[in-house]
Parts: sequence; C-alpha cells; structure tokens
Amino acid sequence: MVEPNYPELRQRVRDFAVDRWEEPEAVVLLGKVRPAFDVPGRREDGTVKGKRVIRRFFWNIVRGVGRVAGFVIVLFAANDAISRDMFVRDGSVRGTANVKALGLIDAARRAKRAWLVYSQSYVAVLDSGSDFTLSDAPRPLTVLWHEQGPDVPIVHRFEHRVRWPDGFEYTYDLQGDEMEVAGRDRKAWLWRDRRKADGENRES
Repeated sequence: MVEPNYPELRQRVRDFAVDRWEEPEAVVLLGKVRPAFDVPGRREDGTVKGKRVIRRFFWNIVRGVGRVAGFVIVLFAANDAISRDMFVRDGSVRGTANVKALGLIDAARRAKRAWLVYSQSYVAVLDSGSDFTLSDAPRPLTVLWHEQGPDVPIVHRFEHRVRWPDGFEYTYDLQGDEMEVAGRDRKAWLWRDRRKADGENRES
C-alpha cells in the first residue's frame, strides 16, 4: 500500500482551490469527521432521529461487540493507532437545526479524508479519498460542499471552530500533523501582526 504524502497532498488541495475559486486563507485537514452532535432532531452520532430504526437496532448490537473487541485490542496492541476506540467522537456540533451548517457537517462526515478550505468569500469541504491506495497515482479530489457569498460561516483557524451567524458552531479536533502545521501558521501570523504594528508605530 502507498501511504499519503501529506505536504504534497495539502499543496494539491490548495492548488485545486485556487483553480476552482481563489487563493484560500488556509487548508485544514479534518481527517475522518466524527463529531458529537448536540442538535435538535439529531442523535449524538449525527444520524436523524426517527429514521433507520431497524438499522440502528443492529448497529447498536455491532457497536456492543465492537467495544468488547476494542477492549481486547487495547490490552494487546502496542500501536496507538490500532488501539484507538473506533467509536470515540472527535469535536462537537452545537446549535439549532441549521440546514446549511448541517450540510457542511454531513458532507465532511461522508468523506474518507476531509479537508476544510476557506477564504473570506467561500468555504468548502473536499475529500481526498482513503489514506492508503494500491497505486502511487495522485488521489482525485472531490468537492463535497461549497458555500460562497456574504453568509458563509466564519472559520476561526486557531480556535479550531466554524461558526455561523445564528450561533451554530462546529468545533473540530486537529488530525495527524495538523497540530504542527497550525502551530507554524500561528507563529507566522503573530510575526506578521507584530511587524504591522511596529510599522504603524514608526509612522505615528
């Protein structure tokens, strides 16, 4: 299997966004999106209440078996990636049943490997596919969700959250090397802000 080259993949996502829309402010790897929901009409896992009742019944059985298996794996596995509980929720979703906001979250949940791409004028969710393939050919990028215009949500890059005007909020956990990338971006942002302030002080 061929493992992904994330710096190269990140640049491909950025270039894709530039060609499709405009230069993004940031490209954020969301990874496999599994937030905990606190939204009217949704269960904690994001599924719609009142639907898929039979499927949920069998899923609860599978989840119970999976938890037992997960416990056994934790006891015997040395690799953290293997021992991680597959049912743990990453991040959170809170607010009213905002259709546009839920559209972004649901799109990201469908992705094999989700990317959040945004600027002041647009926000998009892309899927780069599975982490592992049998080929070294470039992974195709798919646009799962896109919103453009004055009503786009605000992405708070260093607070790891997306917020809509009505207060609906999605908070995400950083995946993989994203913490290191965010740290570098924050240092660069603080340095630019400091230089700008120094320049304004000299002019005054």
